[in-house]
Amino acid sequence: MTQKYQVLARKYRPQKFADLIGQEAVVTTLKNAIRFCKIAHAYLFSGSRGVGKTTLARLFAKALNCQQIGPDQEPCNSCSSCLDIMAGQSLDVIEIDGASNRGIDDMRQINETVGYAPSQGHYKIYIIDEVHMLTKEAFNALLKTLEEPPERAKFFFATTEPHKILPTIISRCQRFDLGRILPSQIIGKLEQIAKDLHRNVEPEALHQIAILSDGSLRDAESLFDQILCFLDGTVTAASVRQVFGLVAEEHFFALDKAFSENRIAYAFELVDHLFQSGKDLAHFLSQLIEHYRLITICKTLGSEALPPSLAARYMQSATLYIPSQILYILEYLLKAESDLQKSLSGRVFLEATLLHIIRSKNRIPIEVLIRRLTELEGAICASAPPQNTQPQQLLQNSKEEAKPQIKSPQSPPPQTKSFTTQIEEIHTTPIHEHSDKKPQKDLLQTPPTPLEPITTTPPLEKTQVPKGSVQKEEPIAKLSHQSPEENLATNLSEKTTPTKHPSHYDTLLRFAAVELEGSVKI
Repeated sequence: MTQKYQVLARKYRPQKFADLIGQEAVVTTLKNAIRFCKIAHAYLFSGSRGVGKTTLARLFAKALNCQQIGPDQEPCNSCSSCLDIMAGQSLDVIEIDGASNRGIDDMRQINETVGYAPSQGHYKIYIIDEVHMLTKEAFNALLKTLEEPPERAKFFFATTEPHKILPTIISRCQRFDLGRILPSQIIGKLEQIAKDLHRNVEPEALHQIAILSDGSLRDAESLFDQILCFLDGTVTAASVRQVFGLVAEEHFFALDKAFSENRIAYAFELVDHLFQSGKDLAHFLSQLIEHYRLITICKTLGSEALPPSLAARYMQSATLYIPSQILYILEYLLKAESDLQKSLSGRVFLEATLLHIIRSKNRIPIEVLIRRLTELEGAICASAPPQNTQPQQLLQNSKEEAKPQIKSPQSPPPQTKSFTTQIEEIHTTPIHEHSDKKPQKDLLQTPPTPLEPITTTPPLEKTQVPKGSVQKEEPIAKLSHQSPEENLATNLSEKTTPTKHPSHYDTLLRFAAVELEGSVKI
C-alpha cells in the first residue's frame, strides 16, 4: 500500500497568522479588527499569484469562528470549527470558485441562503475566489446584499485582477493589496522545508529558485518539490540549471570579460552554445537582465545585498563597467525582451543583441559629448580675435571720421580721376552694367579715398561741384540696391567676422560621428 503524497504547497500551507510571511501589515490589521470587534461585512484581498490571498481569507474565517481563540487572536486549530474549516467540510464557511460559478443564478442562490443562521460558528462566511470572473449581472445581483447584509454574514473576495471588478463592489469592501514575497523570505521558507525533510541544499540553488518564482511562494514551493524529485542527494545549483534549462553563471561572467576586451566574437560563440544545448531564449534574456541588475546592485549598494557565494564574482565584474554603461545595457535589454516575440529569427536577434552590448563599451554618453562640445566651443571663442566693436558701432565711427575729410573741390586729391570725369563715365555707361553688384563690392573693398565719403554724405546739392559738370543724383543711386550705410555695415561685418580653423570643424564632425555610430574610430 503506497503512502498518500501531498505536494509541498499544500503540506506547508500556513495554518495560523504567524506562519504567513511577507504580509505583516495586513495580518496586524485583521488581528486588531478581531481584538476590537470591528469586523467589516466584506473584505477584498488582491495581489499576484501565490502571495497568500485565499490562505489569508481562510485564516481570517477560521479565527472568526474559532471557539478557543488565543490572546494573540490566533486560531487554536483544535476545536471542531477549526478542524472542519481545515478539512473543507464546514457548513458555515462556504468557498465558491468565481470562474465556475460566475452567473446571475449562482448569486441569486447566495442571496437566498445568506439569511440563514450559522450552524455552530459565530458567522456565516462566503469566500469567493477569482471574483473578477463574475459577470456584470452577477455583480449587480450581489450589490444589494453587500450594501445591507445580515448581521452574521461576511464576504471575503480574492482576486489577481482587481481592476476588472466593478467600482460599486470595491466601494462596499475593505480592500487589502498583498505584495510579492521577497527573495530572502522565500529562501528562508525553503530552508525550513529542507530542514524538515532532512535534505541538503546549496544556498545558490535556493537563490536561483527564489529568482525563478518571481515573488510567488507557491511557485517556489512547486519548483523546489520538482527539484527534490529529480535527485536524492544534495540539491546543487547545477542541478537546478539542468532541470529548468538555465544558463550557467560562467557564461555571463565571460560576457563581462568579452565586454572589457571588446571581443565581439564571443557573441557568436555564446549564441551557438545556447542553440546547441537547446536553451530557451526568453529564459536566457531574463537571466541576462538579472545578471546586470545584480551588477547594478554591487555598484550602488555593495556586495552585502548579494548571496555570499556570488558577491566576490559580481564585485569583480562590476569594476569592468561604469554606471552609465550598466544603465544603458539594462534599458536596451528590457526593450529587447519585449521585441523578442516579434523577431522572425531568434538566433540573429540574440546575436545582434549581444553584439550591441559588447560594442556599447565604446559608446560616449550624451552628457559627456555635450560637455566636450561645450569645452570645445569655449576654446574656439578664446582663440578668436577680440571683438570690441560691433558693425553698427564701426559704421557710426566711420561717419564721424568721414565728415572732417570732406574738402573743397579747389584742392582735388592727387592721382585720382576728377569728379567730372566720374560723372561723365556714369552717363556714358549703360544702366544694366551698374545693376551688377560685383563692381560695388570691389569698390567698397578698395581703400577709402577722399571722394568716397561723398557716397555716405547728405545729398549732392549740399556739396560744391566744379563748373561745367552736370549734377545728377539718380544714376548714382542706381549703383546699388542697398543704401550706402547698409553696404558699409555689410562690408565691416564681413571684415570683422572671425574665421575658424578647419581643425575645429573636423573635431566637431568627429564628435557627431561618434554619437551617431556609437564608437570611436582609431
